[in-house]
Amino acid sequence: MWHDIEAKVDLLNFGLVANAATNLIKDAGDMPVTIGISGGWGAGKSTLVKLVQAQLEQSTKKDDENSPYILMEFNAWLYQGYEDARQALLQAVSDRLVEEATKRKTFVDKAMDFAKRVKLLKVGRIAAPVVAHVAVGTLGAGPLGALFGAVSGLVQGFADENRRAESLKAVQEAYAELSPELKEVIGEKKDASLPKEIEGLRQAFADLLEKLNVRLVVFVDDLDRCLPTTAIGTLEAMRLLLHVPRTAFLIAADESMIRGAVRAHFKGVEIEEGLVTSYFDKLIQIPLRVPRLGISEVKAYLALLLTDLAVRKGKLSREAQSAGQAEVLKLLKKSWSKGISRELLDQAFKPEEAAVAKELDIADQLAPLLVTSAEIAGNPRLIKRFLNNIMIRLTIAEEMEMPLALEALVKVQLFERCASSAAFEFLTKSVAENPDGNAEFLNAVEDAAQKAEKYEPPHPSWTGPFYEQWLKLAPRLAGKNLQPILHLSRDRSLGLAAYDELSAQAKKVLEAIMEATERSALLVNQLKALGEGDVSRILNRAIRKGRENQWEFEDIVRCLHCTESHPAMGLQLAPALYEVPGNKRSVALIPLLKSLPWAAALLRDWEDDPETDEKARKYLQKQKKEVK
Repeated sequence: MWHDIEAKVDLLNFGLVANAATNLIKDAGDMPVTIGISGGWGAGKSTLVKLVQAQLEQSTKKDDENSPYILMEFNAWLYQGYEDARQALLQAVSDRLVEEATKRKTFVDKAMDFAKRVKLLKVGRIAAPVVAHVAVGTLGAGPLGALFGAVSGLVQGFADENRRAESLKAVQEAYAELSPELKEVIGEKKDASLPKEIEGLRQAFADLLEKLNVRLVVFVDDLDRCLPTTAIGTLEAMRLLLHVPRTAFLIAADESMIRGAVRAHFKGVEIEEGLVTSYFDKLIQIPLRVPRLGISEVKAYLALLLTDLAVRKGKLSREAQSAGQAEVLKLLKKSWSKGISRELLDQAFKPEEAAVAKELDIADQLAPLLVTSAEIAGNPRLIKRFLNNIMIRLTIAEEMEMPLALEALVKVQLFERCASSAAFEFLTKSVAENPDGNAEFLNAVEDAAQKAEKYEPPHPSWTGPFYEQWLKLAPRLAGKNLQPILHLSRDRSLGLAAYDELSAQAKKVLEAIMEATERSALLVNQLKALGEGDVSRILNRAIRKGRENQWEFEDIVRCLHCTESHPAMGLQLAPALYEVPGNKRSVALIPLLKSLPWAAALLRDWEDDPETDEKARKYLQKQKKEVK
């Protein structure tokens, strides 16, 4: 298995772009710089950010008090739902600068001054509702009055002298009830209005960086995972700190997602496309785009992932893999001139190339299709998930004593992923109609492909370059029993041609499932009354919904209704649950899964995965000890 997280080793030939970004930061001197790294979901933005960070860390010695950079990461997605995104970023910057000043034992007072100004802005944000109360004369005594005192400059704008005097008197009376920390912050406030407070914060920020003689580099990642309010809140907070001397911001986000967040932020307001573009462009000085992977890059990526798996399985020595990886990465740097052939891959892994011949074959043949297929398009994250799904299915097949060849599984799964629903349906129907599990039509089309004859689609749904290329892939599938492989594929009910259609009763159950937020015995009974094919199709839809929602707890509960009614559906759900992000693997899920035989391997993987929620891991470890 390969974890779906950013890599710290450049397996994608992103080094040149990372070098460019690093040099832009280094060469900027004291001038502020803001770099935007844009790319689609899973394209490798986070990996590129990590590479830039690693290069800058080489210039920053931890024990050197005169290090030229202060580096910090900020992931807005982690704060979503817990804290205001604007305040979270400002507080993170403040904490990092206080930490650095304390470590250097210099200008700690300046750092604390900046920290207090950040707190004042938070006070002002909390006090905003109080302003509205003052406007209608409803401000009373208590902590809210004191909070309003933190932004007392705003009160000066009220035209009604009597109301203003009454409100300020109420604030003064409430001030004594404040906690000492908040009283200290407000008592030391130097500026009388919010605009001046913001300018004071920026000046204190710039002055601190100058005194410390450092450049602060902030790496902002996963903005495109955030809800619009969080994404815009983070960008608004950055705006307070942008363009301050000695700062650099590296922002990784899918530009189209940010544009969507801007539109959502201004929902109900007529906003032109040009204004949306302008909003983002004013924040980003230098836009960089993650390069799309070509066939050579994907071929090298597949070879490195598969040979790493071969090491874990004991087929290849770690020494040969390390040496081979170094050679492949050298080839990548010159791939623009001659590409990467199968012969070059063999040479890279000498003298043990024979041990990984199968893996290198797969990399060599799959790369063109994974690049040209619109469903994968060379996306690194999708490639990893494609390979992970293969490994999961192999594991399930072994436990079920199911005869399965890796090359055949890869070929069919590629078809499953990239072919149209109608084309996959034609294949499954052909297999289901033959007692031997053969797709008889493959004989003619695979023979024609091998002889380089003109391609004639066996069915209208098989029209297009993908199918012609796919038929040329090894191994030949004609004459082979494909039932075991298709048993693990999209739909386990091979006898149904229109595998994605639902009966009228199933549609009603599906609607109820999608609205469920907790287990329902009634739904389980309704699912039991349906055929396995309908339940499988309902589960497919529930899985799609779970992926869209990044697998919330309720999404998994919906899926478990299907497996409770038809336990065989567990084999269909298990591969999908490997996609659940580590922070979504909560303790509450474990009791729901631990008694299910098909989930045993999944829970072992969660227990071993450091990305799994810490409480859930401890719970799993405790359960394991109790069983022993």
